[in-house]
Amino acid sequence: MPQLILSGNGHILSSGDYPVGTDVEYPDVLADLDLESTPDDVLEYARVRLGETEESRTKLLAELEDMIYEKGDIIPHRMDEKFLLRFLRARHFKLLPTYQLIVNYYKFKENHPDYYKINPLELSIVADSEVVSVLPYREQTGRRILIYKLGKWNTSDFEMNEILKATLATLELGILEPRAQILGGVVIFDMNGFTLQHAYQITPKVVSTIFDLIVYSIPMKTYAIHIINESWVFETVFNLFKPFLGKRYNEMLFFHGKNMDSLHKHIDPKYLPKVYGGVRPNYPYQDWFINLQKNTAVIDEMLSLGYYNE
Repeated sequence: MPQLILSGNGHILSSGDYPVGTDVEYPDVLADLDLESTPDDVLEYARVRLGETEESRTKLLAELEDMIYEKGDIIPHRMDEKFLLRFLRARHFKLLPTYQLIVNYYKFKENHPDYYKINPLELSIVADSEVVSVLPYREQTGRRILIYKLGKWNTSDFEMNEILKATLATLELGILEPRAQILGGVVIFDMNGFTLQHAYQITPKVVSTIFDLIVYSIPMKTYAIHIINESWVFETVFNLFKPFLGKRYNEMLFFHGKNMDSLHKHIDPKYLPKVYGGVRPNYPYQDWFINLQKNTAVIDEMLSLGYYNE
């Protein structure tokens, strides 16, 4: 008899073939990664917006490989096409910016070895709190949505460093998907419940580490950042970030307050949880860990990046 699996909104599924969290009402819900397929429209986006063609891939991959060996600034643990391609896509197939990104990536690994001394599929303390989560479906443009709920963070349970570890692991997992490498992702910062106690944890050193990671070191493009439910406390913290923000990041920042209609101008409510004026249930983030722990391709990839599997 097939095993019965509860979907994220409580519906019962009748087939043991369904991964945990599959929702019969929303067929696009799946807390797992697609490491192989790239839809035709995404490939066309890569050609038009990134300049990615078969010819440019072959040429730039060879040039990047030669530059890495000739300069000798880093000793990469991987030089395969799949690995290097994510860096080229992140910098729109521009050789020098791509090379600098990969150098920054390895410098970050060298400066923060403790970030990799974890099993990235067992970050349950952060997942349970919902401080960091990823929706198990894509929004209308095909991008994943990463959500931070810093107001849910109990600062006595874990430090900011654990949130940064979870962020890195989440991004490393995300860029295993070819379409995420091409399209980038969307971030929502839900600042509801964010207090001075939280603000005190976000020191200038933390801010610097965040930018070293997200802006300069990881080959994941951020398409848009949406700030909701912000207050004067957030404004105080945001002032720490302002000096680091260039024109590009200022253009992708959108402040909505409590106005969900404003958020809906960017993300269709069909792809948002009910708490943000959408139609979707609040799917448990643990579904990701349950499914990814069974995905041997994902496990192999994360081990190849230097993560532990203990």
